[in-house]
Amino acid sequence: MLSPEENRLLTETGPGTPAGEVLRRYWQPVALSIELEGRRPVKAVRVLGEDLVLFRTGSGALGLVERQCAHRGADLAYARLEDEGLRCLYHGWLYGPGGGCLEQPAEPAHSRFHHKVRLRSYPCWEQNGVLFAYLGGGEPPPRPGLDGLEAPSAYTFAFKGLWECNWLQGLEGGIDPSHVSFLHRFLGDDPRDPYGQQFRDTVEGGEVPLSTVVREDPRPQISVESTYYGFRVIALRRVLGGRLHVRLTNLVFPNAFVVPLSRRQAFVQWHVPVDDSHHYWYMILYDFQTPLDQDRLRAQREAAYPPPDYRPLRRRDNQWGWDPDEQATITYTGMGLDINVHDQWAAESAGPIYDRSREHLGAQDVAILAYRRLLKKAMAQEAHGAAWSLKKRIGPPALDFIAQTDDWRTEWPERMRAMRGASPWAREWDLNLDADPGGGI
Repeated sequence: MLSPEENRLLTETGPGTPAGEVLRRYWQPVALSIELEGRRPVKAVRVLGEDLVLFRTGSGALGLVERQCAHRGADLAYARLEDEGLRCLYHGWLYGPGGGCLEQPAEPAHSRFHHKVRLRSYPCWEQNGVLFAYLGGGEPPPRPGLDGLEAPSAYTFAFKGLWECNWLQGLEGGIDPSHVSFLHRFLGDDPRDPYGQQFRDTVEGGEVPLSTVVREDPRPQISVESTYYGFRVIALRRVLGGRLHVRLTNLVFPNAFVVPLSRRQAFVQWHVPVDDSHHYWYMILYDFQTPLDQDRLRAQREAAYPPPDYRPLRRRDNQWGWDPDEQATITYTGMGLDINVHDQWAAESAGPIYDRSREHLGAQDVAILAYRRLLKKAMAQEAHGAAWSLKKRIGPPALDFIAQTDDWRTEWPERMRAMRGASPWAREWDLNLDADPGGGI
């Protein structure tokens, strides 16, 4: 367990906080590309406790600036969008995407005062349906070369959802392999093919879904291996008469993880603070072999997480849709077939900011402990002014499989290479698997 002081250290992310400063030194998702579509591509966003305005100019340039006009504080979320930038409704001050004041039309014609005025602004870039921003000081780190960002856009699908709890509760759920045996369990065979139905592997007798496999062994052997991007989480289970099920997921520091979804799909997911009691998860699903039906996936997701705020329909004020009859006969949770809702309940039901001085961690929580150590290490380096940069990376490899023998470490690189070798866009990539473990950040 943590002391209350340690819990605050890890969970608080506003300006000037140790954890907040670490998160600001990395590129963070701040919106979906679809949120800047339409006649007026302007979006008010709140990230890491800061109120900002995101916009796209007529030339396509992205701007992310503080929300209040530098003149007298009027709200720039309502500003007029012009080709050059945002014009405040109050006195017509015009701001460019870099935050500089371009015009002050009410000032004397000869005035150069506008050259002295600048809004706080942050650099942005866009890839595969997600807009990223760097909210830290100094030069931004390299853009991450994750599979979901390097894949051709047609093979990807991006979405987000609002959770009404601290970001760390969401992140720690994503690196916890043992919960899959319970939280996402179906009581019989999967009743249909819901969103979020995960891995299927071919064994004697046909294909077996993950939800069926993992319930056979609720005590996985979990270990963590340090990597240059964070760490890999390895979960081993004995299933199907003693065969070894291997699940490899990854923590991409500081607040993302990569999870296998099927023999050809995976997703990367970030948990980004809005403030200390709310956060958005951003997800990019990617397929190594086939373009995704983005319209169908978006309609499916928006039915559960409707725009414009992407707040889920199932949430605390309606008990996450809990149905005791369903819990008795269909799903372990009684909260529907969508595993996102299951994860949301696990994070939100602990409270807006969980008091970790009350927790009792066990052997299954090795990845949770590893992450907290890594975050504390990063905060200590940040406090001493050390640069916190990342290598450009490809991957990281994420995989679910039932091993042919117990020598799974020999088998999994070949499985990864085979999966990528069948891909029209990833076959030429160098996995560099031998150099992956060790040399941690």
